[in-house]
Amino acid sequence: MEYGFTIAAYVVAAILFIFSLGGLSGQESAKRAVWYGIVGMAIAVLATLIGPGHGLWLMSIVLIAAGAVVGYQLATKVQMTQMPELVAIMHSLVGLAAVFVGFNADLMINNVSGLFAENGMTMGALAADGSYALLPKAVYHELSAFGQLIAKKSPVEITILQVELVLGIWIGAVTFTGSVIAYGKLAGKVDSAAKQLPGGHLLNAAAAGASLLFAIMYLGGSGSWTLVLLTLLALFIGYHLIMGIGGADMPVVVSMLNSYSGWAAAAIGFSLGNDLLIVVGALVGSSGAILSYIMCKAMNRSFVSVILGGFGGASGEQMAVEGEQIAIDADGVANALNEAQSIIIIPGYGMAVAQAQQAVSELTNKLRAKGKEVRFAIHPVAGRLPGHMNVLLAEAKVPYDIVLEMDEINDDFPDTDVVIVIGSNDIVNPAAQDDPNSPIAGMPVLECWKAKQVFVSKRGQGTGYSGIENPLFYKDNTRMFYGDAKDSVSSLLPKID
Repeated sequence: MEYGFTIAAYVVAAILFIFSLGGLSGQESAKRAVWYGIVGMAIAVLATLIGPGHGLWLMSIVLIAAGAVVGYQLATKVQMTQMPELVAIMHSLVGLAAVFVGFNADLMINNVSGLFAENGMTMGALAADGSYALLPKAVYHELSAFGQLIAKKSPVEITILQVELVLGIWIGAVTFTGSVIAYGKLAGKVDSAAKQLPGGHLLNAAAAGASLLFAIMYLGGSGSWTLVLLTLLALFIGYHLIMGIGGADMPVVVSMLNSYSGWAAAAIGFSLGNDLLIVVGALVGSSGAILSYIMCKAMNRSFVSVILGGFGGASGEQMAVEGEQIAIDADGVANALNEAQSIIIIPGYGMAVAQAQQAVSELTNKLRAKGKEVRFAIHPVAGRLPGHMNVLLAEAKVPYDIVLEMDEINDDFPDTDVVIVIGSNDIVNPAAQDDPNSPIAGMPVLECWKAKQVFVSKRGQGTGYSGIENPLFYKDNTRMFYGDAKDSVSSLLPKID
């Protein structure tokens, strides 16, 4: 009865998680989708607490309460600009959990094996009716639920469990250090430029080969020390892999680490015999991998190249940028907006940093009230997290129907009077088309330079997050509107008549 309730609850939770993922694909259904996920997780936790092997109630309640407090603090204090690094650091926790669970499973296998040996029995021997292991009942019932599960397994099943825990530990360790480095790059604590140790990709390949060797040795019975060395190698791979990826590819990295964390969770599920963890891990892993592939396709980048740390990327001297950046004041921008009939706004991470979305929304409302056509152009990798700009604009009550994806709006720039670029760099960089040696060469970009006038709201003359110079800023029809994006846009509002 107890087990049947848990399975039924897990099925309901899994269905809710699927609805949640499906709903997140649309802006209008996203809020409802989040609630599906919340309810699904609550059901999953409750079913686990009262299901087979339940116990340690006080510790469970204390840990759940502590997690709830930390989660609440993060939810209320973290700004939208910090969401990418928050997601990255959360992925690291999933990876670390996979490592701990894997080592715990190995420890339990060793303990149960020792109990069998003490009683002169072979690991995996079952009672005639298969109800419990041929250990003395007193010894068997002193084991944890996980220990009893292991005690019932045949030698072949034990080997399969060891394969699962090896995979969980390796993927989890790669995810852990990779996510920590991704967090550092996104938060500005680690240089966003691609950097590798001497040997580059050969070091990663050598570490992966050594990991495979230690995994085979572990499965052959060499002992837990092989798991420790395998873990150290995986930690290095995660660190070195993400260090070798530049800032321009960080949105894909965050998505890919999300996928890694899902597969790590699935491996934990196999090790623990938890069906829901397997299902949820597979959902997260596959959806993250698919999203990463879609993003790479949108950037015209090789999926394998990105996840291997830029392997096979462009090399050579980049084209020199000639000309000068010409500044303009608020009066000049306002005059152009008052005369324009068609306007496209391109938001980027700078808008998020300045928290300018509300001012942008007010500007949009004033321009539309004057009968002007105002639309937003969203690049697939705008910001540092997929969907980052969409969330900010939705938060500021910008109508969904004027927020368009790159493929929907790119052909309209030649017929556009004014384009306002707010804190974007790589996604509006013509070097992607003109310079074969650019780090973003071949990446589809918003071709805003084809409009009659382009105004770029930017804090200063520095390069963007990826460190790539942008020839757009030097074009004859481009003017630089320097200053904090929120202040700059707000200064336009009283000038729109």
